[in-house]
Amino acid sequence: MAAVKDAGLQQIDHLITTHWHRDHFGGMALVAGSIPIKNFMDHGPNVQPDPVTDAFLHQTYRRLYDKSRHTVLKPGNEIPIAGLKVRVLTSAGGAVKTALPGAGMPNPYCAGLKRPNDDKTENAQSIGIHIAFGNFRVVDLGDLTTDKEFDLMCPDNLIGRVDLLMVSHHGQPSSNSRVLVHALESPVAIMNNGTRKGGQPEVMEVIHSAPGPEGLWLLHFSQLSGQEYTVPGMFIANHSDEPQPAMPVTPMPRPHPEDAAPPAPAHNGIAYWIKVSAQEDGSFTVTNARNGFAKSYRARTN
Repeated sequence: MAAVKDAGLQQIDHLITTHWHRDHFGGMALVAGSIPIKNFMDHGPNVQPDPVTDAFLHQTYRRLYDKSRHTVLKPGNEIPIAGLKVRVLTSAGGAVKTALPGAGMPNPYCAGLKRPNDDKTENAQSIGIHIAFGNFRVVDLGDLTTDKEFDLMCPDNLIGRVDLLMVSHHGQPSSNSRVLVHALESPVAIMNNGTRKGGQPEVMEVIHSAPGPEGLWLLHFSQLSGQEYTVPGMFIANHSDEPQPAMPVTPMPRPHPEDAAPPAPAHNGIAYWIKVSAQEDGSFTVTNARNGFAKSYRARTN
């Protein structure tokens, strides 16, 4: 809500829930109680049964959208927002078949690759969107998995180039393949990771080695990237409640549930956000709300 206030919003016209995993809808009722939401958008029924999720959908969610509007999005839909062109690229396991304007060229990063096996979880159901504001382009694919990325990008790149990539799936390696990240040629990426969720070396390597990267911004510092793969602290919005005296150089292996690993550094205090301010010519500025650090990026020349 602090970010909402900073943006000067009085209501949310369209709230997109990319898919039915708890980390993507868990705060919805609290937000809806704090600001009016006019249209609740999703991909349709949950395909990964879970008692908490299913109870939310059949009780809380219905109660929320009964007071406003509910829309199930399909690939190819457009979301009407004045001044923007918002296209739905993926939803409910499907993807657009037609290239966006200016896109559709063969993707060289697909050469020699086979399509990954189908992901059966809600991640593969994610709603993915492409936003155009004048010459400024953003793509956000939620937690879309590599099999669905392949459908969008191979053999032809149906998205084209973008100016800002919202890194998929919190920066985890079951998403963020080279066929997507490298072909988009985005100069800037923002990763909504946690201290031990996302930011693994495999994904950081893909992003840092992509053509023409100028900036990577993180929602949290990541123990899984270590100093070897992370970015300078001024590009990171949130630390833990008890600041770490040092970050090890070597990335921490991702703990498995059965491992006796120490708990992840907690972050339950003030939450800071990353703000993007764009111009229609394609230039934009990214600002870290924690420290006020900002960097501006020029519009593409070709």
